[in-house]
Amino acid sequence: MSAEELAVDPVTAARRLLGAILHSGPVAVRIVEVEAYGGDPAGPWPDPASHSGRGRTRRNTVMFGPPGFLYVYFSYGMHTCINVTTGPDGTASAALLRSGEVIAGHATARTRRRTARTDNDLARGPGNLGSALGITLTDYGTALLDPASAIRLELPSTPPAPTEIAAGPRVGVSLAADRPWRFWLPASPAVSAYRRSPRAPAVGHSA
Repeated sequence: MSAEELAVDPVTAARRLLGAILHSGPVAVRIVEVEAYGGDPAGPWPDPASHSGRGRTRRNTVMFGPPGFLYVYFSYGMHTCINVTTGPDGTASAALLRSGEVIAGHATARTRRRTARTDNDLARGPGNLGSALGITLTDYGTALLDPASAIRLELPSTPPAPTEIAAGPRVGVSLAADRPWRFWLPASPAVSAYRRSPRAPAVGHSA
């Protein structure tokens, strides 16, 4: 996988990440659900729901850099969420990795996710995905496309066909809540459930 494949608009990049394999130590996860996020109003893909929606900060700096880097953040003070930067260097966008299927390192993933009832639950949901892979805030900025990296990303030799991909609104966002920028492989049992934020306007009023 080359950086050029992710140096595109956030929707195209997010769809390209479906079926990708993320390796972190002994654990490998096949990505089955993602969400696209744009950037600030000055960029080509304004997105008020994005962490970069109000411009550059120390927290989101990596989103403004080249594609293929790891953007990690804490959600609700307890979940480590994983994003892959996308778009050309200098333009903010990223894809949140929401869910995956553990395909290697099951024993390690189970140790990290003791509350998971089945293997399909090990990396279902962004916080669980981060836990299963053992990724922490110290991994922020990792070059995922570097073959020597401890955390690395690779695309499958045969990507999912467009007919194998479903789309819908993003989970839990209160702004731009109707934007259909969540993509998933409906054949996978590891896809998470959709939950609309209670702070979001009524359906059809938050594009």
